[in-house]
Amino acid sequence: MLARLVMACLLSLLAASAWAATPGAPPRVAVMTMQPGEIFFERFGHDAIVVVDPRSGQATSYNFGFFNLDEPGFAGRFALGDMQYYLVALPLEQDLAYYREVGRGVKLQWLDLTAAQASALATALAERSRPENARYRYDYFTSNCSTQVRDALDRALGGALKPQLVGRSRGNTLRSEAVRLASPAWWMWLGFDIGLGPSADVPMSRWEEAYVPMRLADSLGEARNAEGRPLVQSEQVLLPHRVAAEPPEQPRRWWPWLLGGLLAAAAVVAVAPRAPRLVAALALPFWLGCGLLGLVLAFLWGFTEHHAGWANRNLLLFNPLCLLLMPAAITLLRGRAPGAWFRALLLIVAAAALLAWMVLGLSAVPQANHAWVALLLPVHAALAYVFVARRSLPH
Repeated sequence: MLARLVMACLLSLLAASAWAATPGAPPRVAVMTMQPGEIFFERFGHDAIVVVDPRSGQATSYNFGFFNLDEPGFAGRFALGDMQYYLVALPLEQDLAYYREVGRGVKLQWLDLTAAQASALATALAERSRPENARYRYDYFTSNCSTQVRDALDRALGGALKPQLVGRSRGNTLRSEAVRLASPAWWMWLGFDIGLGPSADVPMSRWEEAYVPMRLADSLGEARNAEGRPLVQSEQVLLPHRVAAEPPEQPRRWWPWLLGGLLAAAAVVAVAPRAPRLVAALALPFWLGCGLLGLVLAFLWGFTEHHAGWANRNLLLFNPLCLLLMPAAITLLRGRAPGAWFRALLLIVAAAALLAWMVLGLSAVPQANHAWVALLLPVHAALAYVFVARRSLPH
């Protein structure tokens, strides 16, 4: 990865030098959109800005998606939300080689820019791709590869793109787009759905949803340039898409989750009087999972810059206090009754889950965690009922 980054930086310097040498040549400019791939970090697609020198015909891809895994402290900054990405200029064919190999579709949207706009954009990209200027602070939703493309185009258009997109919305949210695109990787889907807080459920404008490259391409297809003509002059498919298409939009139904939660709760209530050790054996991994996930959610909120994960009400369901219930579960497995503190803590955990349900209707910005409330509230309530109200403890 380090060698690839060094080579890319050298290519960026060459690109910058070339544009400095031909300031009067108006280039052709296109947005290149790559469809989602099959690896988890490719699920959201990708894009870049392509600049073609009209004299030599050389096409340069300005790609904001480079990062250096070998950089000291990368993993720690990644966890804390302080990631650094790079803009790199490289020959278009070199950028396309990987997408051709893995079967990801690639489309160009040729833009109708004035000569001054196209030249200014090319010059700005070449200058910014220099190694000393290339770094930027990355955020999944507000400053990623696609929003960098969006912002560069808006600056080239003198700010004319943003007003066309900021006042319009399709009702999509950060969460709805993230879980849709991540859904083929179940663990990634779970991570986004559990880890995102209420700020991820505010409907986005078309400007904000441009963090998804395919959404940006759709919006560019509807935008106008300064003269009122369509911004996209023509489209060109460079590579066919040979892998699975991006997942379609689907309504989120919570009732199957409620059914699952009620069935699990009914099983706990039915089995506990006769086999409390079995219930304890099942509760042990449940409390462990809830507690560990709760610690992660608390970490995201309290100690990182992952703003979309702040104030996450799933903390009321995936409660870190569940970890304190584990010694009692082990005591139950040994055939002994835990102390009174166990019942008190169970009531607190169940009350927190009930609060998660109550705030759904009371909050001005409700978090779209209805499914998790429907699944987990009955289970927490059932465990509290059998071990507190019915005192289903070993005989």
